[in-house]
Amino acid sequence: MANVVRDPRQSPGVILPDLATNTVSPFAKEAVAFVYGSIWKQRYFTKIGDDYFAEPAQWDVTHRVWRRYFVENGTDWWATLYPPDNMKRPTGPLCDGCHSVGYDVHTKQVAEWNVGCERCHGGGAAHVARPTVANIENPARMDDRHANDTCIQCHSQGRPLANPIEGRYFDWPVGYRVGLDLQDYWRLEDHKLGETSFTHFADGSAHKNRMQGNDFVQSLMYRRGVTCSNCHDAHGTDNAAQLRKPGNALCLGCHGPGQRNGPREATLEQHTGHAVGSQGSRCVACHMPKIATTVADVRVRSHTFEFISPAMTAKYGMPNACTACHTDRSTAWATDVLRRAPGRSPWRVE
Repeated sequence: MANVVRDPRQSPGVILPDLATNTVSPFAKEAVAFVYGSIWKQRYFTKIGDDYFAEPAQWDVTHRVWRRYFVENGTDWWATLYPPDNMKRPTGPLCDGCHSVGYDVHTKQVAEWNVGCERCHGGGAAHVARPTVANIENPARMDDRHANDTCIQCHSQGRPLANPIEGRYFDWPVGYRVGLDLQDYWRLEDHKLGETSFTHFADGSAHKNRMQGNDFVQSLMYRRGVTCSNCHDAHGTDNAAQLRKPGNALCLGCHGPGQRNGPREATLEQHTGHAVGSQGSRCVACHMPKIATTVADVRVRSHTFEFISPAMTAKYGMPNACTACHTDRSTAWATDVLRRAPGRSPWRVE
């Protein structure tokens, strides 16, 4: 279970910072019904009536500072459809559907907070009474599209096909459950190539967090039938990001030097141009650079698996994999290095 949403009364100590240090928009511990997050940022939900609302201050876990939390117009699509006041923007239609099991849009109640078993496996009563493979959904036995839909339902930026619902605008696929066709309930956020927006870079890569699905459906791996669970184990591992294997061991299982899937070079060092074991020899350093913003200057990895060349920075102002590491160098320097790299096609540099 992904314990993103936690009750500080049931789990003392889940509030990471000292609330007394909050000068952005102070609130008392007694006002916190739930805390949300603990890795990149932590937000705080207060309960008013049957709804929860996000306090206007959030904790930046990386930099250990308080920051304002307010969704401005021109950012998320729904911002102009709610009053410009956090206490009038309920988390039910905007957040809770993905951080619970069985959120009821009519009663505003959940079957269970957080991503429990039924979020990915469907209703489990019949399976508990008589466990068989026939009476439970299992993404591992689905075709690749439906398996990926299980994850994309929440790990994507989009909007429901039916909106508003009972006068409220929802930011998650209302009505979808695992095994159904996500496209019947959800459409991914539009993007016009060449334009940089709050959600996308000019090439279509994700500009913000929670868009792994938007990235992934553009990738060659998605088109070839690779699924999220080929790389991640949602039940948890000891590896970063719940990866099935650590670091390069995961990627090189399918993309070892000389393999049909590439790289074509005989060794990893020849492919990357960096020493084995160095930061530049990590597959994710070039193919999954951290370019999508989650809070302030904290970024998460791209999931298109495309190498973003320095030329893309020069043309569109988007981050690239080279100068993200070589911060003391220019994009022109990086482009020249690539152009002179052995075996590198000049048509793939610009």
